[in-house]
Amino acid sequence: MDTKSAFFIEHTERLLQSFTHWTGRDLLIPAGSSSRLAEQLFHAPFVVVSHGVEDDPLLDYGNETALALWEMSWETFTRTPSRLTAEPVSREERARLLAEVTRKGFIDNYKGIRISRTGRRFMIEQALVWNLLDKENRHCGQAATFWRWEYL
Repeated sequence: MDTKSAFFIEHTERLLQSFTHWTGRDLLIPAGSSSRLAEQLFHAPFVVVSHGVEDDPLLDYGNETALALWEMSWETFTRTPSRLTAEPVSREERARLLAEVTRKGFIDNYKGIRISRTGRRFMIEQALVWNLLDKENRHCGQAATFWRWEYL
């Protein structure tokens, strides 16, 4: 994965700046160049994922930890509708959560069941979900991060 590409650098900046905007905290310690931060976020030991604003939002970013957890390549992950990361019975709750994030800007301490490409189920805990903002502070997607998961 070329974390030095313009996409990775710009998207990392969007993820980090939006996170700080909503939470008042830093997802990563802001040190080093933008390309270094993109590399650090991609290789972080916690999950970071995001999706766009399409009618059926597609995942547009998953760091290395997320790709491993969902058992997908970058190419597969970034062509996957975000809703498919949850089991069908959990999708209504997930939709309610995302609507709440849209209204409030972010939520933390979310937990829910997710499913990998191969059908492996896992519970995520203490997830923080936030709205992504573009350079003009317009809503352009949503992102999530979490450190804790347990296979079921």
